[in-house]
Amino acid sequence: MKKIDARGLACPAPVLHTKAALQEEKPGSISVIVDNAASQQNVQRFLESQGFATSLEQTGADYRVIGTLGIEPVDHSQEPAAPEAGSSKIMVLCTTDRMGFGDDELGLKLMLSFLRTLKEMGSDLWRLVFVNNGVKLTIDSSEVLEELKGYENGGLKILVCGTCLNHFRLLERKQVGETTNMLDIVTAMQLANKVISL
Repeated sequence: MKKIDARGLACPAPVLHTKAALQEEKPGSISVIVDNAASQQNVQRFLESQGFATSLEQTGADYRVIGTLGIEPVDHSQEPAAPEAGSSKIMVLCTTDRMGFGDDELGLKLMLSFLRTLKEMGSDLWRLVFVNNGVKLTIDSSEVLEELKGYENGGLKILVCGTCLNHFRLLERKQVGETTNMLDIVTAMQLANKVISL
């Protein structure tokens, strides 16, 4: 069994180390130890996307993800499908819970209005990504939580930065979207036809 100790490593290092080990050594089983829930979710999701059945052990603050090769890959792969040729696929990157500068109360109102109006993009809206302070829009107290859940239920893939959730101690309060890492975000940016950053 290949063993990786990724404790103390920032996103997306645990996933990148796991990916490198799979590419270089092609192990039939792998054990990855991380020290936060966001990294655990990202490593587990990545292994499943590569055809590994996973199990989880927790000891104190450490998580041990064990993967055994031999299943069909799960559909939540690290590399999202590229947009179809001829279509316009837009990724919206929300780096804050406010829009613009000058007045925070006005900025919050503008961001909420923007997110509620995103549906006007129709099928061109391909990914909605939340990082840094933007992850606060995906938690239980968010004023746009119902709208975001509606987008997700309608098929929009929403990605929420796990490192950011951990930083703000909000991982347990996230209510919508898939906890993700910078590898997923960079890959989505690369595949999108256009990225709108707020």
